[in-house]
Amino acid sequence: MSEYQIVLASTSPYRAEILHKLSLSFTQLSPDFDETAQDNETPELLVARLAEGKAKSCALPDGNHLVIGSDQVCVVNGQIVGKPHTVENAIQQLHAQSGQTITFYTGLALYNSKQCHTQVVVDTFKVHFKTLTDTQIKRYVELEQPLNCAGSFKSEGLGIALFEALEGKDPNTLIGLPLIDLITLLENEGVFVLGNAVT
Repeated sequence: MSEYQIVLASTSPYRAEILHKLSLSFTQLSPDFDETAQDNETPELLVARLAEGKAKSCALPDGNHLVIGSDQVCVVNGQIVGKPHTVENAIQQLHAQSGQTITFYTGLALYNSKQCHTQVVVDTFKVHFKTLTDTQIKRYVELEQPLNCAGSFKSEGLGIALFEALEGKDPNTLIGLPLIDLITLLENEGVFVLGNAVT
């Protein structure tokens, strides 16, 4: 049994669903951290900084906690693309991504409140889009309403119909929580999903 309590610094139901795959007990807290990008900040540095900031913002004052923070951006033609928030913006984003390869950068941080140290990694995942028609784009946005999703699609849902291919080591990265990397970070803290490592 681990001496640590695990905290997910996110209220996202998608990230929680991914973390449940590891059969670990955890609580969710809402991070309080300014997500504004800094001048000349690369996507990798941005998501690493935000993931760490979110994790630390959810560190509880008592007890021993491992706090998981995560942040993700979508990059199209060298430009960071955020959440569309409106149907018009979603349609515009999908038009820009049609026939393109876009890259997701996902920062992952694990903050150890007992030791006051953080491990941070960044995973990348590429999505190759089909060439989409106006009708396909409008129909997709109408059906799935991906207005709070970076890049205007939900890969875990109907968004898969937009793609030609996916490229990356961990499909969970695309949804926002790289489990392969997280398992490694947890093992570094002595938490083994499948029991203790062979010695």
